[in-house]
Amino acid sequence: MPDSITSSAAPRIAVVTKDENLMSAAQDCLASEYHTTLLDSYEGLVELHRQIPMEAMLIDLDLSSEQEVVDHICKLHGLDEHLVLIGLGRSLAKMQRRRLQTAGISQCFSGTIEFAAVKSFLGNSLQQRALDIEASRIREEANSRYSFGDLIGGSAAMHIVYETIARVAPGTTTVMIRGESGTGKELVARAIVANSRRSDQAFVSVNCAALPETLIESELFGHEKGAFTGAHQARAGHIELADGGTLFLDEIGTLGLGLQSKLLRVLEQHTVQRIGGKAPKRIDFRLITATNEDLEKAVQAGRFREDLYYRIHVVPIHLPSLREREGDIALLVNHFLNFYSAANGISAKRIETDALEVLEDYSWPGNVRELENLVQRLVLMVAGPTIQVKHLPQQILYSSSAKQEALLIPEGGISFDDEMARIEVAYLQAALRRAEGKKSAAAALLNIDVQKMKYLCRKYGLQG
Repeated sequence: MPDSITSSAAPRIAVVTKDENLMSAAQDCLASEYHTTLLDSYEGLVELHRQIPMEAMLIDLDLSSEQEVVDHICKLHGLDEHLVLIGLGRSLAKMQRRRLQTAGISQCFSGTIEFAAVKSFLGNSLQQRALDIEASRIREEANSRYSFGDLIGGSAAMHIVYETIARVAPGTTTVMIRGESGTGKELVARAIVANSRRSDQAFVSVNCAALPETLIESELFGHEKGAFTGAHQARAGHIELADGGTLFLDEIGTLGLGLQSKLLRVLEQHTVQRIGGKAPKRIDFRLITATNEDLEKAVQAGRFREDLYYRIHVVPIHLPSLREREGDIALLVNHFLNFYSAANGISAKRIETDALEVLEDYSWPGNVRELENLVQRLVLMVAGPTIQVKHLPQQILYSSSAKQEALLIPEGGISFDDEMARIEVAYLQAALRRAEGKKSAAAALLNIDVQKMKYLCRKYGLQG
């Protein structure tokens, strides 16, 4: 059927139905604002979208069987994740709605269709679609220049990290990621896996510090039914679940010595035995660990096994703290501003230069995690489009002021008289140069009388 054409700049939508009343109502309500294509079947719909991309589609859910509708929606959503898909049907059960939404339908309208409500939802969805597309474009642009996987940063320190990831990812070597809390160690682990031959296999992430001592052995190694009180059924541990893939042990320095011995045995023998199990199971996984502790000191203190340390410390990757990443704060701030603005359905906010300078002056003890949390809060809490210095937390403003004071007055103190004399000499010399050595003209520039000018020149041994 022919298009009902509005302005060429109008959003392009398709209405797919054989119901003449539905088609007429959709055309009456939408054609004045949208470039509307009317279709009476699903045939050729995917190919049409490939040739002439639509921004939204209104689909009659009663046009075919439920499975055929779901199949077409899956194909369309797979072709364009930002495509707005709206379902129109006579009646829909809760399970049907759930299946359709899982397939990619944005919203379903059923019963007597109120096209005013459809039009309102369509308008809001297209606005959100534009925000999502812009956010994706910004992320892709940033990723192409200043990123590796989900890691964002263009500093020299981060480029060293990127190069190391690229070198170690294709192999099976054990990697240890070292860095302060909040620097993004798990993101490094995921970047390694994404670029490895195991990228399509299991990635099992375990935060060793977050598991209670009473549970961690069972969580790591699994257990058989009846192995201990409460073990009502057999359960595979995280190590076993990582078979064929990658096991990431975060904060490995918190493991007790007993568990360290068991982990060492797993790494040496390539087998794992569940608690209460009789036979070990052969496994194959790549190990990546992470820590913010000084493991060398832990080895010397007897808190970490030396043999395990050498087993896991094959290729270390040092992840720099945020204060070591010159120029990256601005990149990260802009990335998080765009990301959280889009996530909350609002126009992208910007930050004033003065406010950004304060953030760049801060030490960020919580690293990227602390910065991300702050930007997310600012996006939600600042009413206007611009984030200013006054919106920043007091502790960050105080830290910036304290740093300036430390530069003025170092810990050892200063000689006030010497500092003031140095300032006086600097002004006197500048004024004399400007006045070409004439003391009367120099005195006028400094707004002091000629006699005081002559006295100060004699005091500091300055010649006119």
